[in-house]
Amino acid sequence: MSGRLKTAGGAVGGGLLVAGTTSDAGKSVVTAGICRWLVRQGVRVAPFKAQNMSLNSFVTREGAEIGRAQAMQAAAARVEPTALMNPVLLKPGSDRSSQVVLLGKPVGELSARGYFGGTSQGKAQYAGRREQLLGTVTDCLQELRRTHDAVICEGAGSPAEINLRRTDIVNMGLARAARIPAVVVGDIDRGGVFASFFGTTALLSKEDQALVAGYLVNKFRGDVTLLEPGLEMLRGLTGRQTLGVLPFAHGLGIDEEDGLRVSLRGAVRESVVAPPHGADVLRVAVCAVPLMSNFTDVDALAAEPGVVVRFVDRPEELADADLVVLPGTRGTVRALAWLRERGLADAIARRAAEGRPVLGICGGFQMLGERIEDEVESKAGVVDGLGLLPVRVRFAAEKTLARPAGEALGEPVEGYEIHHGVAEVTGGDAAFLDGCRAGSVWGTHWHGSLESDGFRRAFLRRVAADAGRAFVPAPDTRFGVLREEQLDRLGDLIEEHADTAALLRLIEEGVPEGLPFVPPGAP
Repeated sequence: MSGRLKTAGGAVGGGLLVAGTTSDAGKSVVTAGICRWLVRQGVRVAPFKAQNMSLNSFVTREGAEIGRAQAMQAAAARVEPTALMNPVLLKPGSDRSSQVVLLGKPVGELSARGYFGGTSQGKAQYAGRREQLLGTVTDCLQELRRTHDAVICEGAGSPAEINLRRTDIVNMGLARAARIPAVVVGDIDRGGVFASFFGTTALLSKEDQALVAGYLVNKFRGDVTLLEPGLEMLRGLTGRQTLGVLPFAHGLGIDEEDGLRVSLRGAVRESVVAPPHGADVLRVAVCAVPLMSNFTDVDALAAEPGVVVRFVDRPEELADADLVVLPGTRGTVRALAWLRERGLADAIARRAAEGRPVLGICGGFQMLGERIEDEVESKAGVVDGLGLLPVRVRFAAEKTLARPAGEALGEPVEGYEIHHGVAEVTGGDAAFLDGCRAGSVWGTHWHGSLESDGFRRAFLRRVAADAGRAFVPAPDTRFGVLREEQLDRLGDLIEEHADTAALLRLIEEGVPEGLPFVPPGAP
């Protein structure tokens, strides 16, 4: 099939924008699924997201920070992730400001008004940072299209955010600049999908509507024949075809894009439906700290048979936990105060005194130390840590972005680092990756280390011994294989339930001619 697409040898490859009626409609999943379906056909494909707002990020081999969803999509496309795939990453530090990461490197903090621009009495006050980035974004997309047969772009939120359209670089602004067609994904599980498709289209300008080529229904449960009359009526109203109805799929377990929207109260991480390999299960409680980042670190634990992972925010929820995890955060000092206010800090200290396991990752590692000196992130100055590890942390202006590899607990291990905090380890019972262990308390800056199978099993054996549990890690759990299986499931969803011939025509031939205008259009 790759012969039907324009080759990457000199010619520009095809493109497609996957937009959505709302945030969390399934754009990331659909983009990954299309990438996996295409690469299985022999097509050289790459993912792209012009601008991503997420606290879950990843470090590429060249030391660039990008959204973790784009790294997952690159894995679906079987290509190495690069900064070109996510040129703008916004990492929220509060409700009003975010760190801006441009081409993989942080360039500063901006308020929402400073980034998106503002208006007064209907007139632009200032352009905002985002307008200035359109050239960078289109250059990155052009380079990917030059080197690949196809590039599947993911939008953000909804393309019908009429208050932000003037400075849009990720939805229809990108589609207009690159002249690529768009398909709109709607989550039918939420209800109102027909109104969402129609309203999204009708709120776009005539020029933007001319690029919207069709719709994809996501998360459908039931008999699809009951949906077909509505799809026909939608086609009559908009002149656009629905290009597939994707069924609701349980247990996909892919990397989430945005930790801010996910309600973690009592949530259990998706895991394999398999009994424990030994006599006992192992219970893991993850403290759902504010601005939690890279909580995907615990996915590898949830993949182990017999390991139950929960997110918690009360001290009593730690009582039956065999392992407590303090995850990463974009606000270490703020998260530390939250732990103290909630009584979780005291509960964790009691665990440590009793020899019960605690693991801190990145920001969680920093909180377990003796002292934090922060004039960068919170600008709070010197703050006392939990004092459970002999570590002192000083926040540096320059962010550490690295892909370290080494050995721990007698096993090879790889990870990635994303942090401003520089840790000085002054003691402890043993080194642990770049951090240390003191009794049953462990700390490291390395994200992703638990994806190393041998190391994860060795760590869980230590945790089970310290917790007094007859838990035995399964000897054959391979996290990388499980992730590949999940990505293949996404490809299967597209191949089996989408109109792949129509999708291929859009990617190959571009925007269809004569798509009708749906009034009233943008105000």
